[in-house]
Amino acid sequence: MELKVPEIGESIFEALLVKWHQNDGARVIKDDLLCELETDKITLELHAEADGMLSISVQEGKMVKVGEVIAVLKESEESDSQETKPDSEVSSQEPIVQPPEDSSAAETSKDEPEVQPAEVAQQTPEPAPEESAPVTAQHVSEPGLSSEENSRTTRQPLTPIRRRIAERLVAARQQTAMLTTFSEADLSRLQALRTKHQESFRQRHGVKLGLMSFFVKAVVEALREYPLVNARLEDDAIVHQHFYDIGIAISAEKGLVVPVLRDADCLHFAEIEQAIIDYSEKIRDNRLSVADLKGGTFTITNGGVFGSLLSTPLLNPPQCAVLGMHAIQQRPVVREDEIVIRPMMYLALSYDHRLIDGREAVGFLKRVCAYVEEPEEMLLEL
Repeated sequence: MELKVPEIGESIFEALLVKWHQNDGARVIKDDLLCELETDKITLELHAEADGMLSISVQEGKMVKVGEVIAVLKESEESDSQETKPDSEVSSQEPIVQPPEDSSAAETSKDEPEVQPAEVAQQTPEPAPEESAPVTAQHVSEPGLSSEENSRTTRQPLTPIRRRIAERLVAARQQTAMLTTFSEADLSRLQALRTKHQESFRQRHGVKLGLMSFFVKAVVEALREYPLVNARLEDDAIVHQHFYDIGIAISAEKGLVVPVLRDADCLHFAEIEQAIIDYSEKIRDNRLSVADLKGGTFTITNGGVFGSLLSTPLLNPPQCAVLGMHAIQQRPVVREDEIVIRPMMYLALSYDHRLIDGREAVGFLKRVCAYVEEPEEMLLEL
């Protein structure tokens, strides 16, 4: 049975063979994890479809095309019949070759099946080759540099995901008129409501009531009021999108991915939180599909989880806007002519100025701030 690189999705024609989880010549059983493939969008795993012996033909670190054979799985029945055949032949010849009165010869015959005949030895898989992973950092000698200078640098090829991220980020800067506007939100009431409802919410729905679900709800409501922020440019036309598929940027080991919450306007708080958990688990287990990443009308990214206080998030084309959340920090602010301490968060909206004017951008961001500063109305469905 040939193990081929599967059809992964539209516009994906090759993948990086990141890692073999089984050695060449290893015995595997059905559903065993065999290897990991990485494309410019996702990482996926290939599993054994039957029991058998694995014969690897492409080593780790190589780029492979869709449909290319990277290994052969010799199914168990075929392998067992090939290995037992020589033993049966030896057994059938024993009465002729081994005289019964020669006890020493009889002992040799008794032990003989444990020693592989030449035919079987030829079928025995060679020892697994040393693992090589060109995608990991390697010391590379640079022309004209001394050995001491070379020892201070390493060269690491870009993975397909990192290369794709680089291409999209450069395109976002080169092909859009990106501008960023900033604001800040007082999250006192939101935090108080989370504290008040957290335990009952967890008991009822089995998930925590997080910040992200509030921001998704706030964004959807603001997009209803400012539909241009939810639109996209296509050639010489504005495409108005009357649905709200919100991308949530999630940091993974190999780069940032943006799975999409479909029809976020129809999702309950608990459904949003559960969907984010499910996506995080998919990313961790390399089960994220291309379909999970397709589309999206608007993106939310939270640099605050890493401690970022302020940033200018880059657009995720063809989307025309992205909201950046940041760390919550206790800061002095003026309320009713008094200086008080409040949990404050800076918010940043990056947008394509070709489509969205400053008035719409600032108005949209102010509405998001208003919703998260006074979240009681959104909580009515809890």
